[in-house]
Amino acid sequence: MNIIIKNIRWLMLFSGVITCTTFYAVIAPQDALLSLFGSNLTEPLDHLVVRSWGFLVSVMGALLIYGAFNEDSRMLCAVTTGISKIGFLFLILIFGADYIDTLWVTVVFDSIVVSILASYVVSSKRVVE
Repeated sequence: MNIIIKNIRWLMLFSGVITCTTFYAVIAPQDALLSLFGSNLTEPLDHLVVRSWGFLVSVMGALLIYGAFNEDSRMLCAVTTGISKIGFLFLILIFGADYIDTLWVTVVFDSIVVSILASYVVSSKRVVE
């Protein structure tokens, strides 16, 4: 059995908990934006957008945690979260080149998570067939 399939619960749980830390942006959007992107909020609307982003990303983390414990929903949670993280990575690489120096840890982490989730999806399909 593939090592990723065997340990997917713990991998999803760990990455879900780490991903949920973006909830910090809901509570302290200025501090979160400064620590993640090295940028300041300038408009009142920025606070709403950053809070919304932090909330939505933390929901993806909660989805990973849910999938870790609910085997029936695990594949859907892995695919949904993987697509979300791929979208974020592409947006950073396309539009966020100025922030890559401060976002490199996030880019590396999300790339690893996407790789694990993609391996799980592909490996699971092979096991079923």
